[in-house]
Amino acid sequence: MVSRAARGAFASALVFPGGAIDPEDSEPGWREVIEDFDDVADEERPLRVGAIRELWEETGILLGGAQAPARNGRPLRSALESATPRIRLDSLTRFARWITPATEPRRFDTHFYLALAPAGQVAVPDGSETLVAEWMAPTRAVELAQSGERPIIFPTMMNLALLAESASGSEAVAAARVRPHVTVQPEVSTDEDGRPRISIPREAGYPVARPGDLR
Repeated sequence: MVSRAARGAFASALVFPGGAIDPEDSEPGWREVIEDFDDVADEERPLRVGAIRELWEETGILLGGAQAPARNGRPLRSALESATPRIRLDSLTRFARWITPATEPRRFDTHFYLALAPAGQVAVPDGSETLVAEWMAPTRAVELAQSGERPIIFPTMMNLALLAESASGSEAVAAARVRPHVTVQPEVSTDEDGRPRISIPREAGYPVARPGDLR
């Protein structure tokens, strides 16, 4: 989990590393540094490239099997030109996709991926966009949010609850590979007291449909 600078999106909240897809994530030049470049669908490839790039930029951790290069202000593709072996996009497993409710003025279409942490790599925040990087069990993160000690936004909270159903990273990856993936677009309604209520489709496979149901 990471915490972002006050000027960034979701400032102070515990969030997963990530960010926006850049136009450069779709460039064919990535073929030179990605082993399975042509094995991944055109529409899926920039999502995985962007996920790997954002994680490296924010924490210094590199997925895909290559030795993590120092950041030093260089773009990831340039930093990987001398890396061996070439990285693999199949090191990521699709976990979820969430789209912001249509009623919200600021919209996000977010793809979540899982990957096992490479041995020997240490998460170090970049100190600019990301100020804190920390490892914690999903159940612990949920507890911190429920106690009010650490703020966690709704999609992150629900995905942590789903992760918490697995006893290990390997088990979570295996479960994600066989689970049907339903795109989640939360619905906003009001309860009997006029307070806003957010819910998600039960067929999406989450342990609860509303954050208030978490125990």
